[in-house]
Amino acid sequence: MANILIAYFSLKGETIAPGMKIVNLEKGNTAVAAEFIQKVTGGALFEIETVKAYIKDHMKMIYEAKEELEAGTRVEVKGYPDNFDEYDTVFLGFPNWWNTMPMAVVTFLEHFDWSGKRIIPFCTSEGSGLGNSVADIEKICIGADIDSGGAFIGSQVGNSEEKITEWAKTKVRR
Repeated sequence: MANILIAYFSLKGETIAPGMKIVNLEKGNTAVAAEFIQKVTGGALFEIETVKAYIKDHMKMIYEAKEELEAGTRVEVKGYPDNFDEYDTVFLGFPNWWNTMPMAVVTFLEHFDWSGKRIIPFCTSEGSGLGNSVADIEKICIGADIDSGGAFIGSQVGNSEEKITEWAKTKVRR
């Protein structure tokens, strides 16, 4: 089996649920999906964490994220996985913010040489899917084999373990 890393960015706290209802999550939806993937792949989990804290109010935070995207801001992350060179497959998880990945994920991606690595993106959203994120990953991760990825409804992730693990099984090369 491939040496697998599951690197993900996930925001806990306020988020939008169906019907534009605001809910408070102790664990972000993308983190839950990453843990399901880890169970079935045996890969190492790595959470991409930002140095700065985002605004707690979700409706204000999404506009903060939009400003980062429009300005091309590289959001500082707390660290990077040890022994990155040992991994040949990376499941890359994130919420869909403004039709792509959060800028902290861009910071993470730009830190490494992706030549010869396989990237399998996955995202959570309330219906916008992967958006432009795969194309954006392709621009950054030159030399990587980038999978078409998978998207999961954030508010349904907690009840989607079977769906997510079955998807992950189809992505792992043995």
